[in-house]
Amino acid sequence: MADEIELKTAPADFRFPTTNQTRHCFTRYIEFHRCVAAKGDECNDCERFAKYYRALCPGEFNRKVSYMRLK
Repeated sequence: MADEIELKTAPADFRFPTTNQTRHCFTRYIEFHRCVAAKGDECNDCERFAKYYRALCPGEFNRKVSYMRLK
C-alpha cells in the first residue's frame, strides 16, 4: 500500500548506550539548533535532527525548553 505511513525513531547512537535517553534527547536538541544557527532556518539538512529530538524528547521538555529559549 502506497498510503501507509512509515514510523521511525532516532537511530541508535553509540554515545548513549543506556536505556535512559535524557542526554540523547538533549544532545539531539542541541545538534538541531546548532545546525539551524550554522545553515539557516530554511535548510532541510537540519530537519533530521528535529525529527530525532521530537521522537526522543517528551512533549513537556520541548515546550519548556522552547519557552526558555524565547526569554
